[in-house]
Amino acid sequence: MRCATILSLSLTLISATTAFAQNSPPRNLILFVPDGLRALKVTPETAPAMSALRDKGVNFRNSHSLFPTFTMANASGMASGHYLGDTGVFSNSIYTGHPTPVQNNSPIPFIEHDQVLGDLDEQFNGDYLNEETLLKAARKAGYSTAAIGKVGPTLMFDHTERTGKETITIDDQTGGIDKSGKLLGIPLSDEMKDALAKAGLAVETPGRGDNGKAGDAKTPGTTSANITQQAYMADVASKVVLPMFKARNKPFVLIFWSRDPDGTQHNQGDSLNKVTPGINGPSSLASIKNADDNLAQLRKTLDDLGLAANTNIMISADHGFSTISKESKTSATIKGTYADTPEGFLPLGFLAIDLAKSLDLPLFDPNDKFAAVTDNAYPKAGNAYIGKDKDKPELIIATNGGSDLIYLPTGDKDLAGRTVKALLKQDYISGIFVEDSLGSFPGALPLSSINLSGKAVTPHPAIVVSFRSYSEGCEEPAACQVEIADTVLRQGQGMHGSFGRGDTHNFMAAIGPDFKAGFVDPLPVSNADTGITAAHLLGLKRDAKGSLIGRVMSEATVTGETPTATTDVMRSAPDDQGLVTVLQLQKVGEHKYFNVAGFPGRTVGLDAK
Repeated sequence: MRCATILSLSLTLISATTAFAQNSPPRNLILFVPDGLRALKVTPETAPAMSALRDKGVNFRNSHSLFPTFTMANASGMASGHYLGDTGVFSNSIYTGHPTPVQNNSPIPFIEHDQVLGDLDEQFNGDYLNEETLLKAARKAGYSTAAIGKVGPTLMFDHTERTGKETITIDDQTGGIDKSGKLLGIPLSDEMKDALAKAGLAVETPGRGDNGKAGDAKTPGTTSANITQQAYMADVASKVVLPMFKARNKPFVLIFWSRDPDGTQHNQGDSLNKVTPGINGPSSLASIKNADDNLAQLRKTLDDLGLAANTNIMISADHGFSTISKESKTSATIKGTYADTPEGFLPLGFLAIDLAKSLDLPLFDPNDKFAAVTDNAYPKAGNAYIGKDKDKPELIIATNGGSDLIYLPTGDKDLAGRTVKALLKQDYISGIFVEDSLGSFPGALPLSSINLSGKAVTPHPAIVVSFRSYSEGCEEPAACQVEIADTVLRQGQGMHGSFGRGDTHNFMAAIGPDFKAGFVDPLPVSNADTGITAAHLLGLKRDAKGSLIGRVMSEATVTGETPTATTDVMRSAPDDQGLVTVLQLQKVGEHKYFNVAGFPGRTVGLDAK
């Protein structure tokens, strides 16, 4: 066992000659990420290209998002092959302990932003992720590399390379400038600028247009998929990058991160203030087809360029999706009046407001120069400092959506206990996880149980809470999950982040010369496995700092072995109401896969029994 552990962690980068020698000729790799695509929504009718790839190649039917089920968290898993306790990307908004200049000096930045990621690298020894990423290792081994798509996760795959000369990076911010005239995104090389011009494509990514409109409490959001922006990115990949890579006559790695269906599902206006049809309306279905069209275009280009036979394609959605509910019977906020919040609905930042009231402590807004948050007001981004002194907060809340992070700067165990008790009184909570060093608490499981305690260099949350979820409007619960969400978005729009199966069941599939054909994989797989398997196929090995790593999905490869899987259930001690955090998981060896967690009856996938 000790030898196996050493081998699994000895990920030392090897030379291009050795990597390429594993396959003759060397393989290419495309990782296609349809952001927010639920596995159960991929059918020949909704997504013909992805459905065909899955059925002709490998169908990873037992797939898993990493929890918390957010984009940047799962991007870190794909990019590094590690779970979040090692990467430190615990959600889309995290506490860093440092002011973030481009976000009003808040220490709780929303990190889907190229400049924010650069700031994070500067704050944490030049590499906030603390693990070598896939594209960085690939280009060092001699591969051509590119990442195209949604801002934030796209850069994650080679975030320390900010010149644009070694890895091609095209995202929402490419070509844009801020108010001071500073470039927002990663610069383009002269080679890329020339190639874009020859292809008749702009050097600045177009905006989202109507697709970026989220609406408000009285105005529905978008009814348009993100067509224009993603058509540009698909054209860049198919008309510029792939032909360029072919001309170089060496193997390549391409990441294509499709903002749809995620972007449209978040903002969709099909269901304002109603949970049905929610994210199963026509706008969301159009966004799934939009991502599917992008994949079809890439595959056609591979065929046209004669690259298909030697290219492995992996598809891995970062997470599933849910419809938002803003309803509660226990929150103190329900009796208040909040701007742009319908009567009786939870406002943005409800968790922070409720905790401050329960603990009888003042509330401050870190996204508004730490101004005090008064009655019938909420923090601008939902994030909060809680304590008697804003300069010495006792609790810090990072608001994210279907789950929130709670930091405890003082490490006060008594305060941790009082916080857990306050959380357990709210009907919108379903699942509590607490840092192991703080002790055990009735109703809560330790953070280590879900791989959130590791070698990360960013601050670790003390408590992570998942919000309640339920099913509404269809026979398959995970296909129409509704969840309480701490977000500025409205009831009826879309969100993710919870521990319900609707959010953990992402779509995964693969096809290519190194994968089996027509194979349905019954074993559990995850986004950390995606990162490890991609590196394995490319012959890359990296020095690992943390031990929370995924596995090679060997059972899906032509020459790999098939391991065995087991199931397990963890239960906390009950609190005085009888509430128990239950975690259902699977294991392949020492590798964990988290199906669902929460209070039975309050989480999709955990019935009341």
